Amino acid sequence: MQEISNQSFSGERPLFALKDATLTNVTFLKGESPLKESENLQIKNTIFKWKYPLWYSKNIQVKDSFFEDMSRSGLWYTHYFQGENNIFQAPKLFRRSSDIQLKNSFFANAEETFWNCKNITLENVQVNGDYFGMNSENIYLDHVNIVGNYAFDGGKNIEVHHSHFVTKDAFWNCENVTIYDSTISGEYLGWNTKNFTLINCTIESEQGFCYIDHLTLKNCQVIHSDLIFEYCRHIDADITTPVMSIKNPISGKINVPEVAEIIFDDDTLIKDATKITLTKEE
Repeated sequence: MQEISNQSFSGERPLFALKDATLTNVTFLKGESPLKESENLQIKNTIFKWKYPLWYSKNIQVKDSFFEDMSRSGLWYTHYFQGENNIFQAPKLFRRSSDIQLKNSFFANAEETFWNCKNITLENVQVNGDYFGMNSENIYLDHVNIVGNYAFDGGKNIEVHHSHFVTKDAFWNCENVTIYDSTISGEYLGWNTKNFTLINCTIESEQGFCYIDHLTLKNCQVIHSDLIFEYCRHIDADITTPVMSIKNPISGKINVPEVAEIIFDDDTLIKDATKITLTKEE
């Protein structure tokens, strides 16, 4: 393989269509699309300072590197990307890309990152930014922390383990989401989603879990949460903590120690279609 090390490049497309190469201690200065159409690259200790560094690329490994603020929109239409120990400062990274694996990495400004992507695995990743993961599918998260609103809007086939979310309107308009051993804090969780399962989780959400079809909660704490389950159908909820209020569920069963208020103010609903059992009384 060609070896490129201890160099800097500037200007537009300085290494256009580079293939079968290793890059070590390289800095890409001002200049768009430095590695566009590249393939089979191993990149280490490299700094990307400008826009669109890896577009239409394939089979890329990046370790111990920096994508600075102006390297925005950096990885679009790129496939088979592996990254480890990287810092991503720029927004709008990863769009219409697939087969992405990231470990031990940090997104300082993940606004509009991972849009319309497929086959994503994130392990030990920290994320700050709104609209992360929009319309992406086949996603696996393990020890991922996200601070930012509207995470995973429109996502499909999402599996989450040991993660933390501080995000309003997370998991809206999704299909097939399963979350294990995680904590979620944020208003309006999961609206308009189909097949949403949470196991051994802690949730805090104002008006969470509304307009959901097939919602399952197993051994979950739902703390300081009000007006939950509105127009939610096929509920199977096993909640271990008192909740503030339940409003207008359509159907299913809910086991909960205490409910401060149960509200049915829609006369079109059949109350008996939802069985609410207060487990504290058993």
